[in-house]
Amino acid sequence: MNNILEYKGYFGTIEFSEPDNVFFGKIMGIRSLILYEGDNIKSLKEDFEGAIDYYLESCEEDGRQPEKPYIENLNVQLSPELHKTLALYSASHGKSINSAIEEAVKYFLG
Repeated sequence: MNNILEYKGYFGTIEFSEPDNVFFGKIMGIRSLILYEGDNIKSLKEDFEGAIDYYLESCEEDGRQPEKPYIENLNVQLSPELHKTLALYSASHGKSINSAIEEAVKYFLG
């Protein structure tokens, strides 16, 4: 994946602010806001990893479970016609709507 960092199962963006001449990003897939920055890609990655380590250490010190990325429900809004078509397809193929959506997304992402 381009423009994505990964460390200990967490994923973060890579962005660049030209006016500030700084790379920055945030952790994706969790509710907590965890930001990081750096003057170059190496320092950005170091700050990204440090931010995750700090988050995990803080959770442990506070006795709370750290959030895991992308484990919550994903609500998908479909048009009524597409929802009906999906429900009929799923039923006729002996699948749940969720499994049909998962199969379609896997196919799409190839």
